[in-house]
Amino acid sequence: MSGELSRDINIKEPRWDQGTFMGRAQHFFMVTDPRTVLLSSETLDEARVIVENYRAGIVKPGLTEDELWRAKYVYDSAFHPDTGEKMFVIGRMSAQVPMNMSITGCMLTFYRTTPAVVFWQWVNQSFNAVVNYTNRSGDAPMTVNQLGAAYVSATTGAVVTALGLKSLAARLPPIASRFVPFAAVAAANCINIPFMRQRELKYGIPVTDENGNRLGESANAAKQAIIQVVVSRIGMAVPAMAIPPVIMNALEKRAFMKRFPILNAPVQVGLVGLCLVFATPLCCALFPQKSSISVSGLEADLQERIRKASPETTKVYFNKGL
Repeated sequence: MSGELSRDINIKEPRWDQGTFMGRAQHFFMVTDPRTVLLSSETLDEARVIVENYRAGIVKPGLTEDELWRAKYVYDSAFHPDTGEKMFVIGRMSAQVPMNMSITGCMLTFYRTTPAVVFWQWVNQSFNAVVNYTNRSGDAPMTVNQLGAAYVSATTGAVVTALGLKSLAARLPPIASRFVPFAAVAAANCINIPFMRQRELKYGIPVTDENGNRLGESANAAKQAIIQVVVSRIGMAVPAMAIPPVIMNALEKRAFMKRFPILNAPVQVGLVGLCLVFATPLCCALFPQKSSISVSGLEADLQERIRKASPETTKVYFNKGL
């Protein structure tokens, strides 16, 4: 590329059209790329400098458009879109595949005993709590007490759900018990995510006009955001927790698996990882990251403020979180 890089590239938005599912899918394949977890702090900070300087109108000499977009996605993978803070490494979306393939593989392998069910559900919900908090929408921090109460409530709900379903599955065909982890995870997501983001439900999340001008905070927008995230998270779990049990149920009847039962866990983890590589970005892409809600769907007082300050605004936007 010759000459100086154009200053008109809008890196506040994703590179691909977010109005289409395919555009969002391309975007999230970049955001969830597990290789970015391995990048050093120096590389992350360098990407941050490139992005922030470009936004300020300062272009690094010799920088190409592809390098700019690469820096933008490295930056997005590690820094929160609302607060700008560097996110805890295992809470980043780029850590979803390696973390979830390990935890989910173990949940699907060690499901026969109550202690194993309790332990792996606890591990999974602890990880989910970190992810949900790290990727929360908005810029209002949770107190330690609020975070602790949300974590205990969500984890307790997940474990109780798993044990109840395990007891029920004992009276069903053997393959049914293999799906207990999936049912428990689906139910737990409905508990964990709202609990971990309860502050947003109470105080609202920032809403903006189409130009990014902040118009206020809305709890109604927060409800919509949380519902979308719950649906996406359950969708991520469907292939990874529904397909491997069917395959493993068939494989375990084979002579070589009976001869080498130690292969059970590695094969299960590998199958889960293969599913998650595709399910994670595709399910993140189900809804636009910058979601919208009609002004008429907001709280009455916020509607009034928006109509006074910006009467032409009929739709507002918010970051739904991940």
